[in-house]
Amino acid sequence: MIRILISLACVSFLAACGSTQLNEAPEDMGAFSARVIHVYTDKAKQWPLSRSAEPSEWNAQMENAMETRLRRYDGGQEYDVAVSLEGYMLAPPGVPVLVNPKSVAVVNVFVYDVANETFLAKKEQMEIFEDTTGQSVILGSGHTRTKEEQIAGLSLNIADTIEEWMAKQHAENGWFNKRAAPAVASE
Repeated sequence: MIRILISLACVSFLAACGSTQLNEAPEDMGAFSARVIHVYTDKAKQWPLSRSAEPSEWNAQMENAMETRLRRYDGGQEYDVAVSLEGYMLAPPGVPVLVNPKSVAVVNVFVYDVANETFLAKKEQMEIFEDTTGQSVILGSGHTRTKEEQIAGLSLNIADTIEEWMAKQHAENGWFNKRAAPAVASE
């Protein structure tokens, strides 16, 4: 029994070390600069077993996380980013150690290249889970976090996942590569 408790303590410590932070170092996003960041939560579906929360309760948290993560890039080329919260499940209190549900959200992401008037991503769907902390690994986040803390944590993870995905698209597909300056007509 002591070995099990020590093992759980070690796992919870390691899990707590890997949480997402609001002020992480920026990714390589090339010439990306956000013109518009839009968050849409009105039609989000609350899934069964979820703690009760209105879709509107997500708006401010998601907007803050997206603005903080994407406004720090000033690459000179404008892009619009829209995020639509499709559904969510905020973990209710479970049975400690045995049943520890994790909160999850599903979002659709749209990225629009303003200069070229084209979508780089049209409805990219992502499933994002909350981070596990030292306490929530044993007790579950339904016992250790309030509804507001779960929404804030998921909102940060949504922004982080989108930022990392966009950086990956830049690296693999050249999404935000600097464009050549337009040629000047000579007279």
